[in-house]
Amino acid sequence: MRRRGYASRWVVGAVLVAVVGWLAYTVVTSPNLDWVVIGQYFLSTPVMEGVGTTLVLTFATLGIGLVLGALLAMMRQSHNPVAIAAASGYIWFFRGVPLVVQIVFWFNLSLLFPTLGFAQTNAVITPFLAAMLGLGLHEAAYLAEIIRGGFLAVPGGQVDAALTIGMTRAQATRAIVLPQSVRVILPALGNQFILILKGTSLVSVIGGGDLMTRAQQIYGQNYQVIALLLVATGWYLILVTLAGLGQRFLERWAAA
Repeated sequence: MRRRGYASRWVVGAVLVAVVGWLAYTVVTSPNLDWVVIGQYFLSTPVMEGVGTTLVLTFATLGIGLVLGALLAMMRQSHNPVAIAAASGYIWFFRGVPLVVQIVFWFNLSLLFPTLGFAQTNAVITPFLAAMLGLGLHEAAYLAEIIRGGFLAVPGGQVDAALTIGMTRAQATRAIVLPQSVRVILPALGNQFILILKGTSLVSVIGGGDLMTRAQQIYGQNYQVIALLLVATGWYLILVTLAGLGQRFLERWAAA
């Protein structure tokens, strides 16, 4: 039985290797794919600017999401029914509306509010700002639940014990709840960072200047669609790989 099991594994593995090898060979040798174009644009100025914008959007989105998400999580954990209802409504709405719809809405906010009191809406809500608002507000709804899950992972008895020895609830949160919650939150936070990184590609629908936008602009001029998509794919894989390594480092640091 064991020999049959080992044999079946080798057969399945060989089939998978053969299929992957065939696909790779087909792509590499395709006459419709110009590798010179890929090499020409991989480190080009427009593409590198797109990579930079993608990273700025990713970190800005994470910052907005963490601050607003932590606030929403604390509101959900409070004993105030108004705060609970407000936070729950926010999370329900922004998790329910597709991200691309939110990005396009912010980009077209001037159709609803032509002015913002002090300036024309179009002058204030640039494609970059619209992208950041759409991504940040959307991500806050997800991070709020992740952070709340981290809070719930800490037994309530520990907070009660801290209160009995004279600590305030804020002190108990900083000294007891947060250190333990971080260990629970970090793995999910790392996954969300990677999702944000890839999700920035959606801002290409409004010309947000990200990596995907730059790739579209280039292949719109030279018609090398597949080559530029492979350039974008290569950069996304590099960035996601680095983010994964950073996530592992943070998890080890938190567990130490």
